Amino acid sequence: MIKRREQFNEESNLKESVDIQVRFSEVDSLGIVWHGHYILYFEQGREAFGRKYGIDYLTVQKSGYITPIVKSVCEHKLPLRYGESARVETSFVDTPAAKMIFRFKIFNAQEQLVATGETIQVFLDKENHLVLQTPGFILDWKRKVGLL
Repeated sequence: MIKRREQFNEESNLKESVDIQVRFSEVDSLGIVWHGHYILYFEQGREAFGRKYGIDYLTVQKSGYITPIVKSVCEHKLPLRYGESARVETSFVDTPAAKMIFRFKIFNAQEQLVATGETIQVFLDKENHLVLQTPGFILDWKRKVGLL
């Protein structure tokens, strides 16, 4: 079955959540999480997603590719503070392009939305050349998880 064009670039049903604890080293002098750490929280979300769905960084590397981030976006809604816990929800965005898109939502312990974001990763081969066609192992993975 071929998906219609408008169905791409939408969040799939593939989601994973990971709980985090705000550490002292992550807050600024005001006691709130420094803005740059939210990108690290997104990374924790991507890693948890990869472990759950079998598309972790080691799998990508063993397939002969690396996936550098070429874009990251974070919108801050509420602050997190030292000692608080939070949950990072990561969703995979299906796209026909040779890239991986993840969307993130971070919730505090009261289930309030703290931040949203997105990252885009492209594929580079062993010679660090940009890959313009979706690698076969990604197409196989998409079939396995029901995206194709």
